[in-house]
Amino acid sequence: MKRTKILSLVFVFFLSFLYQGCTDLDEEVFDKLPVDEFGNTESQINSLIAPIYRTLKGIFPSNYFLLSECSADMAITPTRKGGDWWDGGQFKELRFHTWTPNTSLVRDSYNSAMESISSCNKIYSMIEENESIADKEQILAEIRGVRAFWYYLLLDYYGNVPVVTDFNDTSNPATESRSTVYQFVLSELNAIKDLVRDDVTAASYGKITKGVVNTLLAKMYLNAEVWYPEGGPKWQECIDACDEVMGMDYVLEPNYKASFVVQNQNSKEIIFPIVFSTADGGNHLHKRTLHYLDPIPLNLNVGTWNGVSAMPQYVKDFDEDDKRVDWSFLIGPMYDTDGSVLITAHGRDLIHTIDIEIKYNLDEDGWGQVEQEEGARCSKWEFESGLNGDMENDMAIFRLADVYLMKAEALVRLNENNAEATRLINLLRARAFDGADKLYSSVTLDDVYKERRFELAWEISARQDMIRFGTFLDEIPGWKDVSPEKCLIFPIPQTALDANPELVQNPGY
Repeated sequence: MKRTKILSLVFVFFLSFLYQGCTDLDEEVFDKLPVDEFGNTESQINSLIAPIYRTLKGIFPSNYFLLSECSADMAITPTRKGGDWWDGGQFKELRFHTWTPNTSLVRDSYNSAMESISSCNKIYSMIEENESIADKEQILAEIRGVRAFWYYLLLDYYGNVPVVTDFNDTSNPATESRSTVYQFVLSELNAIKDLVRDDVTAASYGKITKGVVNTLLAKMYLNAEVWYPEGGPKWQECIDACDEVMGMDYVLEPNYKASFVVQNQNSKEIIFPIVFSTADGGNHLHKRTLHYLDPIPLNLNVGTWNGVSAMPQYVKDFDEDDKRVDWSFLIGPMYDTDGSVLITAHGRDLIHTIDIEIKYNLDEDGWGQVEQEEGARCSKWEFESGLNGDMENDMAIFRLADVYLMKAEALVRLNENNAEATRLINLLRARAFDGADKLYSSVTLDDVYKERRFELAWEISARQDMIRFGTFLDEIPGWKDVSPEKCLIFPIPQTALDANPELVQNPGY
């Protein structure tokens, strides 16, 4: 047996141990099994491929979640009075659109994607070379699907990046154009869409399926004019991909919150989740957003960090009768066990306001500190009473509501079948409002844009949507001026450029 193959298997054992218990993949940790005897059972196969799904934890609730929502007009991580969340100025840079190749989140998000792609390539190579594994086609297709998703993120956020698919190639990869990366992702998805499983069941939950691939294809077509302008619009292709998903066994849950409760793996609306559990350092959104004292009224036995909040105007844009306000944001007074309003360390009532005012220690750019309690917090994912660690709630990267919205947008942009576009939007509004008076008789493109914002708050959609609708560079009164065009993509991190002379920095940086 080759030493490299032994080390490869040890690599997977390590990853399986590191991420044990995170998804319902029935994985086991195997010890000292020769690689040519490994892969004969479903549990062994799941043990091999489970780590590729664990890479998705690099998306939420940190790297890409923050990079998307805090650079858009959806969210902000303000520096709190006392200095918390200054974090080297990275959140100021995201809010003001003054990020650089050295901004921490820009670097960490890029590295997370590249490291995850490397893991996919490693495990792909191991399985491809392992003669004991039969029927590899579907397994390899799953791995290609996760890798394609990571390249979809790089395509969106960084544009021009190297494409690497061979783990054994140790040469420095060169930068590929955004158009080339787009065509690569599209070709990968089309190559695997009929190879992956097509069931919508507990067994396929959290895995790459036909529903996931077609949803990702719809995203590719929806953003084609931004990412691959020379290829022209692909609205009909987006509609066709959405129809494939809508023809499957996914369900628009009558209860909106079913996709965000603790045991949300039971939601038939979720198409592609990041799967978390309380035992493995998983979903820490509650820590990232809640005030230090919020665990008292919420009955949480955890330390929270008082970070990310919603941008004020984003919340104010909701209709006052839209139930998604209460479903998405924690606003108002927070009470102690005796019924009194809690008091912050600075002697102020703990009342989460929608408005956020920078008023302490302002610098020359207008950034400074805000009161500890200010800002609507993210409460979209249910806080489990009695929780004493990380959250169990999975994060839906894709859910059926987004597919409805994508199809509606494409129909409106094609200026055809407005009745169907309106029907799809109204299905979402019907569960968000009491009564039919809030439903549309017809929808405009602006209606679709706003509905995406109301439906998908906190779901890593704001930046991509703003770019596609042409609003990302606009002034945000009181927060930032008009941004330069270079901000439509992030820079390649300086650390990556230093490590690989074949990389090229994005224009303007």
